[in-house]
Amino acid sequence: MGRHHEVRAAAMARTGKIKSALYARASKEAYMAALTGDPDPKTNLALRAVYDKYRGKSVPRDVFDRAIKKAQGGDKVAYVEGRYEAFGPGNSYLVIDTLTDNPNRALTTVRTEVVRKGGHLGSVMFNFTTIGALSFKGTNRDEVEETLILGDVDVQSVEDEDGTIYVTVTPEAFAKAKETLEGMGVTEFEESEVRLEPNEWVTIEDAEVKARFEELVDALDELEDVQNVAHNIEL
Repeated sequence: MGRHHEVRAAAMARTGKIKSALYARASKEAYMAALTGDPDPKTNLALRAVYDKYRGKSVPRDVFDRAIKKAQGGDKVAYVEGRYEAFGPGNSYLVIDTLTDNPNRALTTVRTEVVRKGGHLGSVMFNFTTIGALSFKGTNRDEVEETLILGDVDVQSVEDEDGTIYVTVTPEAFAKAKETLEGMGVTEFEESEVRLEPNEWVTIEDAEVKARFEELVDALDELEDVQNVAHNIEL
């Protein structure tokens, strides 16, 4: 069938793996949130946060529904959170968060992928800060900033680009910021989560090294135990 077909098939397979991993991450987070109380996201704030986090990533509703149903069943899964720090190709720093029922497997698979691309585990958290990030369609940047400040929200920045407003706040102010924005009429967020942000971004000039770094991130994203990968590379 030719090289073109092989390349296209490989790309489709890779896309399928990434999508499957994304659905698995959403399912595990929804499951954990549903265990904390009411299965209705309108009253369960933790579950609602999971819905909002993945809404902009095209995760189907039935992924959440199955996770909630599983949480309401008799068999419980003991998921354990983990965090691994690593040095990667091109002076890259990575923080890999896991949620797993097998911590030994999570550590082994994460370390294997990092070492395979020439990296190693090590302490890199000094280069990251935890922030609350929210983004949504809009052009009223000044109004958004003023409303948040008047609402006593600890705002770090409010920026607008191509019809999208990006808001960053301290992690402690995230819930209040989101509530304030919803009070302004924001109903859908493109991003709505507390996450790590690098204190300094780095650009990899060497194309081969950059490709190796991207392969590492893709490989980590596809691991069943990995929930999130934060890094300091400007792509």
